[in-house]
Amino acid sequence: MLAKLIEFATNHYVLASLFVVLLIALILNESRRGGRSLSNRELTSLVNSGEGVVLDVRVKKEFDTGHVVDALNIPYDKVVNRVAELEKHRSKTLIVVDAMGQHSGTVCSELKKLGFNAVKLSGGISSWRGDNLPLVK
Repeated sequence: MLAKLIEFATNHYVLASLFVVLLIALILNESRRGGRSLSNRELTSLVNSGEGVVLDVRVKKEFDTGHVVDALNIPYDKVVNRVAELEKHRSKTLIVVDAMGQHSGTVCSELKKLGFNAVKLSGGISSWRGDNLPLVK
């Protein structure tokens, strides 16, 4: 299989080069979207110091299966319409958490446009679970 891939890349070097360039562009774009990512440890530190608030953007059913302690729940497709609920946390950093990181970048971008300081949890709640960190139901 690998030999065939190398043969294809050798015979179609322009196509293979274009693929690599587009892949790098995609990775760079995705990493910039939504701004900074936090590790689980950084999230814990921000919340414990009182400087951060966790915003879980998963649907209620997923949120109820387990979430970070004291997390607010507003589904990702309703955040912009329910931004008034976040006003009291404007002075803090909103840490956006989703299932695996697929929606948090978009939500962070929207919150930043509205003047909030928003960051995302790298890897979402699956990363949190993977590190065996506590969840509440």
